[in-house]
Amino acid sequence: MEADIIIIGGGAAGLMAAYGAAERSRGAKVLVLEKMPRPGRKIMITGKGRCNFTNVKSWNDFSPHIRTNQGFIRAAFRNLTPENLIHFFGEHGLQTIIERGDRAYPSTYHASDVVDTLESAATKAGASILKDREVQSVRELSGGGFNLSCAGGETFTCKKLVIATGGLSYPATGSTGDGYDWAENMGHTVKTCFPSLTALVPDGYKTLPERMPRGSQKGHIDRSMPMSDWGKSLCGCSLKNVEVTAFAGQNVLQREFGDIDFTDGGIEGPIGFKLSRNCVKGLINGNKISLLIDLKPAVPKEELESRISSLSGLPAKVLLQKLLPSELIAGFTASNPQLFKGKLLNTKALSDALKAWKLDIAGFVGYERCVVTAGGVDTDEVVAKTMQSKITYGLYFCGEVLDVDCDTGGYNLHCAFATGLLAGQSAAK
Repeated sequence: MEADIIIIGGGAAGLMAAYGAAERSRGAKVLVLEKMPRPGRKIMITGKGRCNFTNVKSWNDFSPHIRTNQGFIRAAFRNLTPENLIHFFGEHGLQTIIERGDRAYPSTYHASDVVDTLESAATKAGASILKDREVQSVRELSGGGFNLSCAGGETFTCKKLVIATGGLSYPATGSTGDGYDWAENMGHTVKTCFPSLTALVPDGYKTLPERMPRGSQKGHIDRSMPMSDWGKSLCGCSLKNVEVTAFAGQNVLQREFGDIDFTDGGIEGPIGFKLSRNCVKGLINGNKISLLIDLKPAVPKEELESRISSLSGLPAKVLLQKLLPSELIAGFTASNPQLFKGKLLNTKALSDALKAWKLDIAGFVGYERCVVTAGGVDTDEVVAKTMQSKITYGLYFCGEVLDVDCDTGGYNLHCAFATGLLAGQSAAK
């Protein structure tokens, strides 16, 4: 089958690229080839199914949340600002609600409505979305254009090709890294990939085998590994307004203030995810990673010591309940055995632990449940104003396949939409 423009991948970037290409070209044959039975599978699970699809900050406030290659995204962001994106969804029948932290959600809080709206917008603009089409090979034609072969023997040719295959995170949604191989085969550099926005696993949190499976990425601890009794005692606890400092050896990697959650994976939540990128990279590079949690960042050490001293006549359990969430006490005390001298509570050790609860990090949850893939197609080899390859004419990249990743909070999805729209519009010119 022949087409003018083919987009491989029907995720956030691919569907927006299809809309941009069809709407801008007015008559060109635009096809989306999606390997799964339904497009937008990864969108469906974002924000716990509620889909935080953008963040309404200005560029100056948005850009610091892009962890790599901020300048590369500027043109795409200006082409599709958060306000433009909200207007796009509104024009196609989906209203928006803004929550704390400038996070935008569909008013229905159903991620499926975001997918349905994108699919409807693309098809109404003239794009065709072909499902259950797994592209297995991509070949550049000598006279220009591309040939694509799918599982089952079906082939396609096109003049312009947009690769929007995503990264490696959540492979069950169809993101299996195919786009990286095709990019490399056509001369592109792919920066080393690793999981980001993922759970950090404290030492002793999981019950691990003596030998990890052969071929495991260094530091990777599969989320399915069973929790230890200590992990179970912490799982479900949430800490609000704490300060967490990540260390590589004795060196400070990063410091964040906010909320963390202990889950069946490990340490997650807003600042757990923020810290994970640097921690994962450090673990892969062989560094010893640890977290120091200040549970009382608003209280100076001397004041905390005085308060604990004034409570020292109380039974240990009662004293701890006045200082900690009750659900945290068992896990906190188990990881700080120095708190007790026999049956007596060591109040000096308690104040030290509250201000600096140290957790050594054994590893991280990998692509099976990370939010986004760090690394990808080198953006130095892609034109920022068009998303076109500098190496291969007519080839475009967008979304997570690029070496661009962001903090949690709607930033990653917005970059996918923005680069997708720009790639599609540029391919249609």
